[in-house]
Amino acid sequence: MASAAGSSNVMLAIHEKKTTPTDLYRPLRLYIASAYSEREAAAADDDLSVVRDLRAAVEQPSLPDPSSLEQRRDALLAYARALALVEPRFPISPDRAHVHSLTFTWHDAFKGNKKCALASIHLEKAAVLFNLGAVYSQIALAADRSTDVGIRTACGAFQSAAGAFAWLKECGVAAKAVAAGATTVDVTPECAGMLEKLMLAQAQECFFEKVIAGGKPPALCSKVARQVGIFYEEAYAALSAPPLSQHFDKSWVSHVQLKAAQFYADACYRYSLDLHEKEEIAEEIARLKIGMSALADAKKAARGVASQLLDSVNKLESNMKTNLERAMKENDRVYLMRVPAAGSLGALPAASLVKPTSLAEILDASKERLFSSLVPDGSMKALSKYTEMVDNIIRTQAEKLQQASEITRVRLKEMDLPDSILSLEGNITLPLDLKEDVEAVQISGGPAGLESELQQLRDLRRVNQELLVQTEELLQKEANEDTQFRTQFGSRWTRPQSSTLTKNIQDRLNLFAANLKKAADSDSLIERGVNENYPLMSILDKRPIESALPSISRPIMSLDGNEDAIVGALKQSLRHLESLGAQRAGLEDMLKEMKRKDDILPKLMAGVGSHDDLFKKEIAKYGSICAEIADNIVAQEQLLMQIQAQNEQFAAVFNLEDYKASRERCYKQIAAAIAKYREIKKNINEGLNFYVTLQEAIGKIKQQCSDFIMTRNIQCREMIEDVQRKLAGFNFSSSSHSSMQRNASVPPDQSSPSPPPHAQPPYAAPPGGDSRPGYSQPEPRPAYSQPYPPSYGAPPQQPPYGTPHPGQYQQPPHQPPLSHDYGQPAYPGWRRPYYNAHQPLPQQPGPYPQPPYNAPGGYPPHQSNYYRPQ
Repeated sequence: MASAAGSSNVMLAIHEKKTTPTDLYRPLRLYIASAYSEREAAAADDDLSVVRDLRAAVEQPSLPDPSSLEQRRDALLAYARALALVEPRFPISPDRAHVHSLTFTWHDAFKGNKKCALASIHLEKAAVLFNLGAVYSQIALAADRSTDVGIRTACGAFQSAAGAFAWLKECGVAAKAVAAGATTVDVTPECAGMLEKLMLAQAQECFFEKVIAGGKPPALCSKVARQVGIFYEEAYAALSAPPLSQHFDKSWVSHVQLKAAQFYADACYRYSLDLHEKEEIAEEIARLKIGMSALADAKKAARGVASQLLDSVNKLESNMKTNLERAMKENDRVYLMRVPAAGSLGALPAASLVKPTSLAEILDASKERLFSSLVPDGSMKALSKYTEMVDNIIRTQAEKLQQASEITRVRLKEMDLPDSILSLEGNITLPLDLKEDVEAVQISGGPAGLESELQQLRDLRRVNQELLVQTEELLQKEANEDTQFRTQFGSRWTRPQSSTLTKNIQDRLNLFAANLKKAADSDSLIERGVNENYPLMSILDKRPIESALPSISRPIMSLDGNEDAIVGALKQSLRHLESLGAQRAGLEDMLKEMKRKDDILPKLMAGVGSHDDLFKKEIAKYGSICAEIADNIVAQEQLLMQIQAQNEQFAAVFNLEDYKASRERCYKQIAAAIAKYREIKKNINEGLNFYVTLQEAIGKIKQQCSDFIMTRNIQCREMIEDVQRKLAGFNFSSSSHSSMQRNASVPPDQSSPSPPPHAQPPYAAPPGGDSRPGYSQPEPRPAYSQPYPPSYGAPPQQPPYGTPHPGQYQQPPHQPPLSHDYGQPAYPGWRRPYYNAHQPLPQQPGPYPQPPYNAPGGYPPHQSNYYRPQ
């Protein structure tokens, strides 16, 4: 304990606890290597060196000059933060022998012959905090309180000293040290509490000196003095009770006792001055007597106090005695008031101007990087618990925000807002799904583009008709030539007739012709459907489509002209509602951003206080946003009620019911137009596909007819040569032979083509072999679509073709027998159907033979909707 008198009042400072050197490096490194790994231990070398150096600085004695005291304070603060990081990572405790060969030794600050040696991190932390408070008290005592700067410095340092001792007591460091086995009294919670009150008393005393020097009113000075006395009284009460009652020097206890009495008496003295000014002489006399009595009792028990303190007390006692004598004379001569008894007087008012300075910020080790890579399981579990608490808050608040937004959406939809306001202003919109359908129709050409597609149907039908006629003409021409030669040569012309060989092809051509006729009927139905439904579908050609929608009109006659005010109020409420929605989105983003930045692991590892206290403090920072969310939801509910009332008034003035009915009718018209357009469009597409596929099928038939005609021409030439040879064998004259050759020649307009280079001659096959030539392999049957079905509005009819099935045509009946002069058929495959002779075909009833090709899979007749009535 040290004392000094920088002014008339004497104050106390605390000496630091002394310690013995301790090596932290080796034991902590061994623990890291065993609990984590050698690699982690090597990585922590620099941090271990820092902790060792900080401990060494604390072991050095401090010097009394102010600059050395400030350096000492900084060293103690740095080591205290380092200990906060060491505590959760290293189990330094008597009951946890994980860190070996590590013992801290500290001497009692008030009885240096007593010491405690213990393997406890709590003892180390308690001793450092005690020394921190002691150094702060020494800084305060070293300040020159005769100046304003000095008195402010002393007051602040005393409050910081009180904060250090309060931290030692309130954060449980002292209690943990005692529980671990610390036997020195100076680090007990009782001693820490007493020293806190002593430092506060001296800080308040600095304020008292300041108000006295500043000439403040006696009533204020009395309140300040009384609080100084209260603090000293609390300190003295702690000194008078175990375990402190037998631990401190008597002079130290006497000093605190005398100070308590001095400032109680000084408060009575200042209070009496104020009473004298108010001419309350009787109470003045009573207060002076009470103060003097307290001083007399304290002086009797004072032993070994500083002479400056006794001088100050004696001076105060003399002033009080003088005032008492004067007051008694005045009362006896003038006022003649009865002096009240001491017990009847109330307590003197007090004004506390000081409090312990919180050291939480300067002792916060969460920003330190020592041992940051070492995270024990306990800290990770605590972090997981906190993260779960935060996630629960975020989830709960997000659900509230989403629910509020959904309520707004539903309520506005029920009130048809803001669509009705937009309609009034001309900003009409279609429902999203309906608008997308209209846009799709317009992109595809719309009803106005159907005429061009109908023209495509006409063009394709004409092309198919022309191909069919050309194919039939080819067959007819070949048949006419065959008839000419048969007439010319008579019985010598032994090859089969063309009509027999081309029956299957002709049947198919007839079938194509019938299909084209029915397809033309279907085209007519489509065109009629387009013409009949164009008034309905024409609404889809409007651009923008919203121009076809009805709008809200103002009333023709206005009774009071308040329509604009009604609309304006409703629009303003809607804007306010929109801003509340934007605020909710911002609040949700703020919550997520706060969670993203919320890293309390460093604070967990700092080891200050319990985890639950830390969690409570950290979770509290989300409270402001949660409160804003609650306020937003309440404000929205109130605003929705207001909007509902305003909308009812708006609906009544602008006759919204009629507008809604008209709008719904327009929606239905647009939907019906879309459905009809899609139906017609689908039928046109099926027709286009039918004609394209049929054109391919007719083209293949035409090519096969050309191949047939080429083969017949080759046979015709060979037969003519054979007939000529036979005639020459009967010794016809050369002239006759020449005449016959001229007469049997092919007509000038039909030259015989040369055989294709890949074809084999028809007589190349060996006797008894396959009757088909090598180049006449069956070709795949062409595919084409089902022709057009029933007419619009007519009941379904049998499709013109029947359902196509793969197969082949049967051998035509009454096939003439082959000539014995020719082992080959008249043209490749003539005995069998012209296509796919290797596949059997079941007989199918109907007016036409089964077509030898398949309809495309994309438009099977039993699935197509194209031919439905328009």
